[in-house]
Amino acid sequence: MNNWPRSIAAPHVVNIEDLRERARKRLPRAVFDYLDGGAETETSLRENKRAFESLIFRPRNAMAVPECDLRVKVLGAELTFPAILAPIGYSRLIHPDGECAAARGAGKAGTAYILSTISGHKLEDVRAGTNGPVWYQLYLLGGRPAAEAALQRAWKAGFSALFVTIDTGTAGMRERDIRNGTGQLMSGNYFGMIPFLSQFFSRPAWVASYLIDGGIHKLPNVIVPGQGPLALVDVAKALNESVVTWKDFHWLREAWPGPIVAKGVMTGEDARRAIDVGAAGVVVSNHGGRQLDGVSATLRVLPEIVKAANGQIEVLMDGGVRRGGDIIKAICMGARAVLIGRAYAYGMAAAGEPGVNRAIAILRADLERTMKLLGCSSISELNQSYVQLPRDWPDARAD
Repeated sequence: MNNWPRSIAAPHVVNIEDLRERARKRLPRAVFDYLDGGAETETSLRENKRAFESLIFRPRNAMAVPECDLRVKVLGAELTFPAILAPIGYSRLIHPDGECAAARGAGKAGTAYILSTISGHKLEDVRAGTNGPVWYQLYLLGGRPAAEAALQRAWKAGFSALFVTIDTGTAGMRERDIRNGTGQLMSGNYFGMIPFLSQFFSRPAWVASYLIDGGIHKLPNVIVPGQGPLALVDVAKALNESVVTWKDFHWLREAWPGPIVAKGVMTGEDARRAIDVGAAGVVVSNHGGRQLDGVSATLRVLPEIVKAANGQIEVLMDGGVRRGGDIIKAICMGARAVLIGRAYAYGMAAAGEPGVNRAIAILRADLERTMKLLGCSSISELNQSYVQLPRDWPDARAD
């Protein structure tokens, strides 16, 4: 039995929402809302979670399920748990250990971690901290020369797959961040933070750890030729100048020896384009509701992408996963596995690496319990017969 720190142990914390509340109490509003918020009216952010609530289980009762096989194979890696830790930009702002803590937590749980280009820690340090699979997520910050240098470092360090985010042609309109002064904080503009200082006075533990860690660091994995590491303040501008197109995948196939996954696919058409450019997989993702607001919940469009993929590439999904039952519903609808982001980041914000471990443990226990209650003993046996679709959802079963 795990001896969790009291602050994140039962009965204080029994689900991901409890970790979210712990995160809210520890982080300044500018940081918590950077993690928690979405774009514009946050419609897509809400719909990601509502979609899971709309899907109803159809259990097989009077079944003895003494144990469950939760294993799944993704991109050639054997995972003990069908939830992968998603890339979160500059996790070091959430907790000083940031990406290193997340990678260690994933490795201990027997699953994979995806490191964001916008990382506060060197990719070599992140890789060295875990014996689990580690994959790299790419933005074309600093242009192709900077990206190629990062890819060479990542491959040499032992990153085995590349996730290319395709839904950031420009930064989404995240209104909470504007109201809270998140941009001023991340740019290191402390004079500009003066109107927002009250939120930091109420979070002295976070402020102390932030200052001890040295404040905002430059991005150690984005080395711009002739300039050095990219400053975090330049990221929004750099994203606007580094749009990824399908043509870039041809170059990436030459620059990266391993499998490439397109992250941000929301239509069958884009799934087929991913196949055409040689991608090994796609992530059905609306960026956690942080980019284009008003798009569909990812769970709802998942069957369309699965049908378009037609078994030619692997299909993963993220967005709104907060319980083990959500993971099962995504797999029933055709996902090979899910990516979790906010769920583990709330744990990180609450208690660092132990919080990451606690979040994963909660989801794993949820998953196994729900499997037994469904009367299903293996992830590989899950299919759409275990759920009932809402009447207004398209039925995308194979013809």
